[in-house]
Amino acid sequence: MRLMLIGGGDVGRGNTTYETKIIDEEIVKMTEKAQPNFLFIGLASKFSDSYYDTMKKIYKQLGCECAYLKKKNILNNPDIVKNKIKTADIIYFCGGDTIKLINDLKGYQIDKLLSEAINENTVIAGMSAGAIMLSKKGYSDALKLRDESDKYEFIEGLNYIDLTLCPHYHNDKRKELKADLKGSKQKVIALENGTALKVVDTNISVITSIDNAKAYFCYYEENKFNEHNITNKNISIDDLK
Repeated sequence: MRLMLIGGGDVGRGNTTYETKIIDEEIVKMTEKAQPNFLFIGLASKFSDSYYDTMKKIYKQLGCECAYLKKKNILNNPDIVKNKIKTADIIYFCGGDTIKLINDLKGYQIDKLLSEAINENTVIAGMSAGAIMLSKKGYSDALKLRDESDKYEFIEGLNYIDLTLCPHYHNDKRKELKADLKGSKQKVIALENGTALKVVDTNISVITSIDNAKAYFCYYEENKFNEHNITNKNISIDDLK
């Protein structure tokens, strides 16, 4: 298993700053190939075409051959879908609507192809919604964006890795997460923008691409909120349960 769960950060699309350079470079290194095949899946985003244009520039500069799995490919030609996923060395899921992403992957049975790719040690990278999708659960704003809730909520991911993830960890979200964890046994990995969990089999390390960005392990114990900085630590999946 080779995963990169990215907590957030601008990729340089539009007029934004490019904040994920170190993370992108590490994703390519994880393939251990000189010219990896990069596949972009933008099902979570309303702006997947422009998102892909940006990622294509980034990953071409990193030596990759780049491809894009479009919605029309998924709807009209399942053989293309299978072939693109099977031949990819990196599969990258962008941010956006977490619920839509998960529902589409299940509905089009891409979740099963993704399981096979993970078993074949394809590098799977997920940004924000993509990172939650890879996890067992995620602390997400998806229901807020859909006007179905006025707060962050835990939603079910596809459970490729048995972790609960909180991307875009910042002050407002920190307050809500602390309140929602109180009285529960839930344990959460909280990633600020510019941080990512690099997972190789059962080993986990934190990659940072923004100065002073941090990752935390959050939970309550004996009515006390614990927020352990795990940024510079090598840990195992079992340590986070």
